[in-house]
Amino acid sequence: MTADLISKARAGDGEAFRELTEPHRRELQVHCYRMLGSLQDAEDALQDTLLAAWQGLEGFQGRASIRTWLYRIATNTCLNARRSASRRPARAWDMSGVEPPEPTRLGEVVWLEPFPDALLEGAIDVPPGPEARYEQTEAISLAFVTALQVLPPRQLAVLVLRDVLGFRAGEVADMLDSTVDSVHSALKRARAGLKGRRPPGDQRPAAPGSSSEQALVAQFVRAYESGDPDALVALFTDDVFLSMPPIPLEYEGRDVVGRVFAGIFRSGRRVDLVPTRANGQPAFGAYLRAVTGIRHGAGLFVLTLTGDRIDAFTRFDAGVLPWFGLPRSLPSR
Repeated sequence: MTADLISKARAGDGEAFRELTEPHRRELQVHCYRMLGSLQDAEDALQDTLLAAWQGLEGFQGRASIRTWLYRIATNTCLNARRSASRRPARAWDMSGVEPPEPTRLGEVVWLEPFPDALLEGAIDVPPGPEARYEQTEAISLAFVTALQVLPPRQLAVLVLRDVLGFRAGEVADMLDSTVDSVHSALKRARAGLKGRRPPGDQRPAAPGSSSEQALVAQFVRAYESGDPDALVALFTDDVFLSMPPIPLEYEGRDVVGRVFAGIFRSGRRVDLVPTRANGQPAFGAYLRAVTGIRHGAGLFVLTLTGDRIDAFTRFDAGVLPWFGLPRSLPSR
């Protein structure tokens, strides 16, 4: 059947090409997101990949599967995008009336964007190859995707293809027009580079949707919506990490993160939280209460849970809310 679809697609049958590529579309989008760290850039790369595949189908010789061939195109498309990317610029602190503490450091990956869980369906349940070292859910987390972005592009590509997707070294070498020795060397350097990044917590997070996750999320919502900094800080791990791309300020440690939220709550800012999920993690659309009663979108919060505590809090700007099917504002209650 695949050979028949290829023959029809080569003859210009667009529906046959769609049938050939559609089963791989979601996982290719996730692959491009891991490579680029941006949902918008990943969607552009996916479209460029499909166009290149359509135009280059005559050159497909069948030495690898259609899936492997598409990954070759997608990976090289992303590498080209990384070389020519005009990344989303950093932005200044944007909460009027709130003076942030001195940051722990300035973030390197200000272009990071969240990935809606609704787009993961059919993408991360594809069985990885025999060389995979990471769980597919772990490999879409914000911490992992952020760490990938600071690797040199070819190291990033090799690590994702080998350790996340499980392609064999020979397959990766073919995809990158390289040698097996070069792939092994790049993978070794990439793994070493990841070790220097902030690792996930020692304890595994609660299973998505489990009663323990729901209980922790409910405590977070109560503390945040009521503006109670003490109750919020009590939910954090000692080394909790706060980031706010594209604002580069980053904070690490319960004390300084607590001071950030104390300043926000002290200013009188109160939000209502609407649950969603991003990167396999609990997330919330945050809507700022106004004197008019209308609540305006103020951002998207994504929580990283470790054991029974919150290990990281990432805040994205309100422009991402529509990606999650969330409105720009909520009516008066």
